[in-house]
Amino acid sequence: MIDYDSLDATALAGRVANGEVNPGELLDLALERVRAVNGELNAVVMLAEDVARKKIAEGLPDGPLRGVPFLLKDLGAEAVDYPTNNGSRLFANMRYAQDSAIYARLEAMGLVVFGRTTSPEGGIGPATEAAVYGGPTRNPWDLSRTPGGSSGGSAAAVAAGIVPAAHGSDGGGSVRIPASNCGLFGLKATRARLPDGPYVGEGWAGMAIDGFLTRSVRDTAILLDGCQGADLGAPYRAPPLEESFVEAMERAPKGLRIALCETSFTGATVHPDCVAAVHDAAKLLEEMGHHVTPALPAEADTAGMMRAWTDIVACGAALSVRRAVTARGRPLEDGEIEPVMQSAVAHAATVSGDRYLECVNIVHAYGRAMEGFMCGYDILLSPTMGEPPAKIGRFGHHRADYVDYRTGPDGVFTYSPFTAAFNATGQPAATVPLHWTAEGLPVGVHLAARFGADTLLLSLCAEIERARPWFHRRPPISKAQTPIS
Repeated sequence: MIDYDSLDATALAGRVANGEVNPGELLDLALERVRAVNGELNAVVMLAEDVARKKIAEGLPDGPLRGVPFLLKDLGAEAVDYPTNNGSRLFANMRYAQDSAIYARLEAMGLVVFGRTTSPEGGIGPATEAAVYGGPTRNPWDLSRTPGGSSGGSAAAVAAGIVPAAHGSDGGGSVRIPASNCGLFGLKATRARLPDGPYVGEGWAGMAIDGFLTRSVRDTAILLDGCQGADLGAPYRAPPLEESFVEAMERAPKGLRIALCETSFTGATVHPDCVAAVHDAAKLLEEMGHHVTPALPAEADTAGMMRAWTDIVACGAALSVRRAVTARGRPLEDGEIEPVMQSAVAHAATVSGDRYLECVNIVHAYGRAMEGFMCGYDILLSPTMGEPPAKIGRFGHHRADYVDYRTGPDGVFTYSPFTAAFNATGQPAATVPLHWTAEGLPVGVHLAARFGADTLLLSLCAEIERARPWFHRRPPISKAQTPIS
């Protein structure tokens, strides 16, 4: 008897390798769980069972995660065999002529991809409620709450136990926000650590990168080892790793200098549960032998970076829409894109070429300032979010003012004031699930390291996981699951 719910992707692959279970049986169980919980969650879309079974029948690559069921985010991870909506009616059922580098590496690991997971249109929101899916994606911990975005469907699917790990991507926190909201581990690697090609040279001026949603640190480690490294013709490369991510898990870093920030980086207060989470984490880190000091990266112009981020992302959204419309040869129709995206496209038209280049320079200057702050520390500790998971609808794309949606008093950057900073700097950053509210909602704790120090960050996260395990914590909706025999 194999208890699917108690095993991470690494352990499941081990069971396949020793013959206790076969890939077809694991796929059966994953699909059974889709049927059991996806009606409530609306997280898994574009099922490709026939493709998955064909790949199993033809023989899976003998990779480290051979036979493990897996899902791709419905944004990026371009693959010939898996059409996509990119979270939008404009792009519905788009097909690709060539596999992306990230997908090719995932396939080589032996994973069994059987569908995609929901994302907001264009990936520009912290909630996953795209019209193309017919309704919002819901959080397994509380169906009235969002799982976050833009990798919200992947987070909901992993938290609910449909798959042990799933693909995501992160341009402003899109792995770490849903990981925090769903009680998962999520790591954004150093800029260019993972491949972007061949469809993209750099996403959002280098701020976007692929990633993974997992229940265990070691699953993220093994996925990163399998996918890291520049692809053919990459415009730049991340600093070389001193060791593999899996090797980094085996050592515990000693006496790290940790800066503790309990407010936003602009000094604004955040929700009491987020403050409680970060103080509890600080106490734990001190007990583990690290040195925690209150500090605020005040020299870094976070507000200016956020405004630049908003302009850059609007331009990226407008480019994707224009390319789609040009390729099909007919104008955009009413209702094909949602109000926030319409507003983003309109805003992009007001961003001049010199303003765009100024925004890129602002982002780079921010990275230099933050790296200067980090010269005195190994890790910057903060909450992951400014508050617990938001209610469904609060960050839906029905809002018609993109700039206000992002930077207004009740906008995205108030709700998520930490994560986008490290997309701008390119530094590695992770969220660990260490705190739950009295209502049972997950609240993540955020850790960022210096540029290129990915393995140091992951080794610290693994040490935290050993000291304060979270794998056993499951949302109510996951109780509908059964073991495979």
